[in-house]
Amino acid sequence: MSRAIFAVMALAMLAACGGGYNTSPRNLDNACSILKQRPSYLRAFQNTQRKWGVPVHVQMATIYQESKFDGNARTPYQWKLGVIPMGRQSSAYGYAQALDGTWDDYKKGPGRRGAKRTNIRDATDFMGWYMNETQRRNGIPLYDARNQYLAYHEGHTGYARGSHNRKAWLVRVADSVQRRANTYQAQLQTCAR
Repeated sequence: MSRAIFAVMALAMLAACGGGYNTSPRNLDNACSILKQRPSYLRAFQNTQRKWGVPVHVQMATIYQESKFDGNARTPYQWKLGVIPMGRQSSAYGYAQALDGTWDDYKKGPGRRGAKRTNIRDATDFMGWYMNETQRRNGIPLYDARNQYLAYHEGHTGYARGSHNRKAWLVRVADSVQRRANTYQAQLQTCAR
């Protein structure tokens, strides 16, 4: 009997430690605070920067905008007549708010078959892959958080067509992503590592 209790307790502790973070860290305005609370984030960001060349501050600013660092983030439900749920606004999910189809393309390409949108390593790797495609297809430098975000939101074809130019609200959001990237970049230079 005591072996069974011990096994259950060990399994519960292991599950608690190995699941990763799906809730937002505190103080999302401070890059150093985020990385101090979630050391696995820094490793994921650095791996993506090494593999794909996307700077850490650009990844962080994009994830902030997309999910506020919540691994379980989803788009809101749509409602008919204010009371009948009609499903979610889109299939966007996880840290990177990747759509089902784009996530499937990533998994068929450079991603792992078992990649999960709730896993920060997989989400940042996806982001690195997508932003490299953006650079290749649209000529946007990897350090240009504003235009990378516009292409991330609108898709490669939508960005090329200039669909973002008809959405003043989205341009304002992209400007905010660039400001946050600049702030994170300055903060990251002062973090004690």
